[in-house]
Amino acid sequence: MQLTGTPFFILTVILVPVSIAVALLYWGKVRGPNPVRILSRLVMIMFCQVTAVLMVFVMVNNANLIYGNWDDLLGTGDHVRAVPSVAPLDPNGRPVGGGDAKQPKVTQKFSSVDDRLVPKDVQKTDLKGQVSGVDGEVLVWLPPQYDDPAFKDKKFPVVELIPGFPGSSSTWYGSLKVSEQLKPLMQQGKVAPFILVTPRTVLLGSSQDAGCTDIAGKINADAWVTRDVPQMVLDNFRADPNPDRWGIAGYSAGAHCALKLAVAHPNRYRAAISLSGYNDPANEPDSLVGKDPKLREANNPVNILKTAQTPPKVSLLITGKKGDGLEDAQAVAAAAKDPTKVQIQETNGPHTTDMWKTMVPGVFEWLTGVIPPQ
Repeated sequence: MQLTGTPFFILTVILVPVSIAVALLYWGKVRGPNPVRILSRLVMIMFCQVTAVLMVFVMVNNANLIYGNWDDLLGTGDHVRAVPSVAPLDPNGRPVGGGDAKQPKVTQKFSSVDDRLVPKDVQKTDLKGQVSGVDGEVLVWLPPQYDDPAFKDKKFPVVELIPGFPGSSSTWYGSLKVSEQLKPLMQQGKVAPFILVTPRTVLLGSSQDAGCTDIAGKINADAWVTRDVPQMVLDNFRADPNPDRWGIAGYSAGAHCALKLAVAHPNRYRAAISLSGYNDPANEPDSLVGKDPKLREANNPVNILKTAQTPPKVSLLITGKKGDGLEDAQAVAAAAKDPTKVQIQETNGPHTTDMWKTMVPGVFEWLTGVIPPQ
């Protein structure tokens, strides 16, 4: 039974009145010594409380899609098949020293997402990362123009969407309603017809955040997001291969990923959107990167900007409120040098998907100004 499925939710709802009925029915029928009667009634009370808490948890989880399945909830999921050495890329996106050569084209099979909160036009595929050694699901949504005969020879811009931690690859579509909100704006010409792509980023279980980073001997989470997933998109869809036509966006821990990857890989991304993110990886208590001093320093976007030999040609929209991303945004702006562009948007809402959902139309209109329709 799926964690986010309707049958399990209905079961939790049914269990609440059942637990109350059991307590009322047997409260006065317990026999035996006084300690036994007290213990039995405590068990009844605890059963009522557990079923109520479980129902509320499932309601909250279904609304926010924090955990996508039982493995994510229990921390038992491991999506690392291997940890091969990944060659760095030169400014043109070619592997340095000839390593990590272009992999053969792989045609993926796609199906609808088995989640009642995710629209039926969102597709899912299980990808085996050839460069990273990571395996995981990737969700893809195609803009309304994609199947329009008038656009049959067009290649489309792409935006990778990164969830928070812990977070499901479905959250952008189920909680933030990104495709439902953007579809009419694309039809009206207010937002460019982006292909939306969301890879799994909870790769080591819910108690270890890889932080979209390659960690020697542990995981190639950076290569998964920036190489394997984009190559899959290029192999299976009419996606524009030009880095100037690619963006990346995230919220919370996903915002950190989006910002860091954009400034670290200007040969892959032209723009990034950071919603209530942070610079220091240690801001996420479960971050493996934040617990390693060298990785922590190397994966702070402020440090990446300060040490870059050439300032990256990227445009950054960073949002946050005081104490929740605003100061981090200001630090990035202070470290940025032309041609890096930074726009800060101050917010005053809570650190929740409800707030980020309201921001989706505006931030994608900004992105359309950076990556306009062609």
